Amino acid sequence: MNDSRRRRTAAATCLAVTGALLAAGCGGEASGSAAETSSLKGAPVKVMVWNPEDTQGSAQPGVRLTAQAYAKWINAHGGIKGGPLKVLTCNEKNDPDEAEKCAQQAVAEKVVAVVGSYSLAGDRYMPILQKAGIPYIGGTGVSAAEFSNPLSFPVNGGTPVVFAAHGRQLVQDGCKKISGVRYDLAAAAIVSQFLTLGAVSAGGAPPKDLKVPLTATDLAPQVAATKGSDCVSVILGTASGLFVKSYIQSGAKTKLGSVVGNLTPQLAASTGGSGSPLEGAAITGYFPPTSDPAWKDFLAATKGDKDIDVSNGANETTWVAFKVLTEAAGKLPSISAKTLVQELNTTSGIDTGGLTPALDWKASTALPIKGLNRIHNTTATELTIRNGQIEWAKAGSTFVDVRKVLTAVPAG
Repeated sequence: MNDSRRRRTAAATCLAVTGALLAAGCGGEASGSAAETSSLKGAPVKVMVWNPEDTQGSAQPGVRLTAQAYAKWINAHGGIKGGPLKVLTCNEKNDPDEAEKCAQQAVAEKVVAVVGSYSLAGDRYMPILQKAGIPYIGGTGVSAAEFSNPLSFPVNGGTPVVFAAHGRQLVQDGCKKISGVRYDLAAAAIVSQFLTLGAVSAGGAPPKDLKVPLTATDLAPQVAATKGSDCVSVILGTASGLFVKSYIQSGAKTKLGSVVGNLTPQLAASTGGSGSPLEGAAITGYFPPTSDPAWKDFLAATKGDKDIDVSNGANETTWVAFKVLTEAAGKLPSISAKTLVQELNTTSGIDTGGLTPALDWKASTALPIKGLNRIHNTTATELTIRNGQIEWAKAGSTFVDVRKVLTAVPAG
C-alpha cells in the first residue's frame, strides 16, 4: 500500500483524539418563549443536541446554547413548516457511557434528528442512532464515526480537509520552510501528516514536525527548534497560548499560523491586539469569518449572549447544522427521521446562505477514502487575523476545495 494512502486510511481511527486539537445528564427543551411558539400551529419538530459541560476536558457549552438560540430565533420567524422547533438537550460529560445514554434518550423521545452535537464517543452513539434510523446532522467532526457512518451527515470536512487546506495556504502565502508544533500523540501525528500532504501538494517542502510533551508548561525548546523556519503552524488547541507566550519571550519573528480554534481573537487580544504577533497569521477554517454577511442571522440570534463565542468552530458548525435541518425539513410533506434521511441522501443541494457551498450527501460526491467516505464537503476557508479579528485572508476570498489534494496518490 502506498504510504500516502496508508496514512489517510489510518487517519480515520485517530480522529476521535484530534477534537482536543481543534477546540474548537440530560436537560429539558428549548423552543423559544411561549409567546413566540403559541402562534405556531404546525406539528412540532423535535430534535436533540448533546455536548460536554461541567466536566474536565473539552467542555463545549456553546453548542447547547447555540442550539437553543437557533430554536428561539427560528420559532420567532415562523418555525419549521409552521411548527415549533423543540430542542432536547443532553450533557454527555466527555463520558462514553453518558453519550450512549444521550443516544438512548434520543430514541426514546422519538426525535427526528440529532443536530450539531459535540462528542468524541461516536463509536458508542452512532450504532444506536443507526439502528433507530435517526440521522446525525452536522456533528462538529471530532469523532471518526461521523465520517464513516451512513446515518451521519457532516457539514464540514473535519481534520483531513482543514489541515490539508492549511498546509496549502501556508505555502501559497510564501512559506518555504514550515515547522508544525503539535502534541506528542498518535492522533496529532496524523494531523501533521495532513498538514504535510497540503504543503507538498502546493509545491512546498514537508514541514518540520516538532513534538510537545503533554505535560509541558514551558515551550521555549520548541520555539528554539523553529529557528530556520519562516512560518510556524501552532497545532496545540487551547494550549496554543503556551507556545505564543514562549515565542514572545524569545523575541522570535517567525510568521505564525494555524486552523481556527488554536490562534484565536482572544489570544490576540491578550498578546497585544492589533500589535500582537498573531497579526497577519495564516488561519484556515471551515466557514467565512463572522464579519461576513452570511452570519447575520447567527449574530442577531446570539446578540447580547456573552456565553456564546460566535467565533468558536463548534458553535458555528451547530448553527450550520440547524440551517441544514430547517432547509431539508421544509421540503418534506411529513417530517420524520426516515423522510429526513431520504431527503438528505437525495437532495441536489442544501443552501446554507453562503456559510458553505451547497451541501449534498449523494454517493457521487463522497470522498473516496475508506473511513472518510461520509465527507462530502471538502472545502475550507483561508483567513487571517487582522486588527485582532479573524477576517478573510484576501479581498474576494471564497471557499477552496482540497478534494484533489486528499485523493491524489503520488507516483511511487
